[in-house]
Amino acid sequence: MPYPTFDKETPANGQALPAVGRCRINPLTCTSSSDEFIAIFEKNVEQSKVDEQAEDPTVKAENKKLKKKYMKQGIAMAQSFLSDTLKLDTSIVDIEVLIDASMIIQTDGCIAACFLDAGCDKIAFNGNNDMDSLLQAMAVARVPKERIVAHFDEIKEDDIISAIADFADTISVKLSDDARTKSCIQMINLISNATKGVAITIQISSATVDSAPDLVSKVNTYFGEKETPKGTVSLIDPSPQQLGLSYVSCIRTDRPDGLFTTVVCTRSNEALGLVYSSKESVVAALECGRGVYYSRSRNGLWRKGDTSGHYQTLHRIDVDCDGDALRFTVTQRGEDCAAFCHLNTLTCWGEPTGLRHLEGTLKARLNDAPAGSYTKRLFDDSELLRDKLVEEAQELSEAETKQHVAEELADVLYFAMVKAAKAGVSIDDAVAELDKRSRKVTRRKGDSKSSRIEAGNKILNK
Repeated sequence: MPYPTFDKETPANGQALPAVGRCRINPLTCTSSSDEFIAIFEKNVEQSKVDEQAEDPTVKAENKKLKKKYMKQGIAMAQSFLSDTLKLDTSIVDIEVLIDASMIIQTDGCIAACFLDAGCDKIAFNGNNDMDSLLQAMAVARVPKERIVAHFDEIKEDDIISAIADFADTISVKLSDDARTKSCIQMINLISNATKGVAITIQISSATVDSAPDLVSKVNTYFGEKETPKGTVSLIDPSPQQLGLSYVSCIRTDRPDGLFTTVVCTRSNEALGLVYSSKESVVAALECGRGVYYSRSRNGLWRKGDTSGHYQTLHRIDVDCDGDALRFTVTQRGEDCAAFCHLNTLTCWGEPTGLRHLEGTLKARLNDAPAGSYTKRLFDDSELLRDKLVEEAQELSEAETKQHVAEELADVLYFAMVKAAKAGVSIDDAVAELDKRSRKVTRRKGDSKSSRIEAGNKILNK
């Protein structure tokens, strides 16, 4: 499906263009963010210059600590840049950052790993049409090829060599403003013939979309044919209307009214309800960043929450495998309660069960617990809650049978969620953190910490 490239504008403009599930950032040309990006680059230069191969063991150990310190600082700066400056949710949007090959070489690849650890899905290596620099940058980056995009502002037949396929799974090319379907398909075939098995992203200016409104759907249809390479289209600095209409032009429906069946879900993939979307409602959702649908009873746009107060924050829109149904991933809001259904329940299938039910019960106990509530006692006694967490985790670690493990896991989940509820942390917050971690390319050894084991033993012995 088509996605936006932010070349001049930044995503932090109040619109929800990244909600199509993917976006690319060019931080050097987005003027409001370039200074912050340069600071991240300079921190990674510092990291790359630390010599971990010093002969003196003491110096070597100190340098290793210093390099780790710079790495942590760089990742923290990149995370702040993505979430605070650009207002992007790295746990749910697939983010590509375009970085000049020369910057990757100067940092010995550190900046690529830095942004991937900060939550980016891919790094687009911009060779500025210098093939040697591009190949060198991809070699020094030392990150998985599926996390690399080789980008060209312009491409010619003799510029494409099969060596790219050894380092990158995707090639992206920016087309001229007067590009048409025929020239796009010619470029796709040119790249495909030179680099077998590499996906292709065609970047098209938003001005071109206005002059050739069927371009995106025709090119994406071509990508979807069995004998053609896989790929997609990215629109450069599009408006919500340009992106939304391009997006829905790639979806099909067999409904006589032309509407798209839409499942609304939480971040944990719990179905809240079934609604319908139109071209206009998808555009409206991208404009305001909320759940906006088409009401068949009102025969018009339905901005969820305008009358009930139970509005939704839109995170992501996806198309199913058949290309004929949508999924809106949202966070349900509300002053009195978070209810999607008109019966004041979270879902249209009644009250939740499992962890979601436990979460709701704990929130209720936090606000108004009955007399003698053990959960209320845990909320009020931080030391007791800490001790129970350690105790139950230790019992889980020693459980052996399937039934015993299930029982101890249930205990750990209960006490952990009491801790979370007290801190205002939801299941969705934890899921978002897990999704962020899945994007990391550097890994710790994962050894146990003797100081924490000792502290836990003191609690157990007490």
